Amino acid sequence: MTSPTARFAGIVPPIVTPLDEDGGVDVASLERLIEHQLAAGVHGIFALGSSGETVFLTDAERDRALEVIVKTVAGKVPVIAGCIEPSTQRVIDRARSSLRLGADALVTTAPFYAIVGPHETERHFRSVATATELPLLAYDIPVCVHTKLSVDLVTRLVAEGVVAGVKDSSGDDVAFKQLLLSVADNAPEASFSALTGHEIVVDAMMLAGASGAVPGLANVDPAGYVRLYNACVAGDWATARVEQDRLTRLFRIVDAADPATAAGATRGVGAFKTALVLLGVIDSNAVSLPLRPLDAEETGRVRTHLEQAGLL
Repeated sequence: MTSPTARFAGIVPPIVTPLDEDGGVDVASLERLIEHQLAAGVHGIFALGSSGETVFLTDAERDRALEVIVKTVAGKVPVIAGCIEPSTQRVIDRARSSLRLGADALVTTAPFYAIVGPHETERHFRSVATATELPLLAYDIPVCVHTKLSVDLVTRLVAEGVVAGVKDSSGDDVAFKQLLLSVADNAPEASFSALTGHEIVVDAMMLAGASGAVPGLANVDPAGYVRLYNACVAGDWATARVEQDRLTRLFRIVDAADPATAAGATRGVGAFKTALVLLGVIDSNAVSLPLRPLDAEETGRVRTHLEQAGLL
């Protein structure tokens, strides 16, 4: 079951970064999006992650987005800032900016682009943790960085207080369960936050022992994910299954984009932003180059899924 000592738990949406038609951060829309999340009862905000298009934004745009998020959250829930860069020193620079702007914790991946092995990856996390006073979570997303964080490595980093948890987007649910057991066996006193990014099996991951979830779809339906989480914590697995099934059907909005001209981030972030426009939360579904916004026909398909989910 869930860890009672987790420092970061519950539903922590990885917030999209609303953009204006010129590509700059749309501050008013971002403020409304954060207010939308808080009103739904989320337990934290993950800024500048994959859904936040962080790798496409300039440093100035990242700083502006994080500044607005921290100010709007106003201490109501923790703000976890993504520091996603290919090299250690660049991550440390982002970590220092995140501390200055008021973040409560940091998330970083293994190094990427350059080929690294387990020794370099471990050195990377230890160096980042040493350079900042904020709690650090390891982001396991091998589809993007081409390195899978091993159970032994993460367990060791947790046991030694290097990382406070993991944001698991590996899709490897077997390894996630093994990690939960390994930490319980080897670092039972650690404050370990095990957050799943696997939005369509949050109920299963909570039953396995996750602390919470970081689901991109929670941008669109944060209240649904909060209901799901609350049902899991209460042990009401029948209610949790019904809510998870509804959210799994809603997740089909990522299939709204034409696969011949859209992939990956365009499908996910593009669909989330389009849904938020239809819901009246943000003003534009603009995305960063080289992504493209969803067109009118694709938007119609997103609308249908929102209606079927009871959101419109």
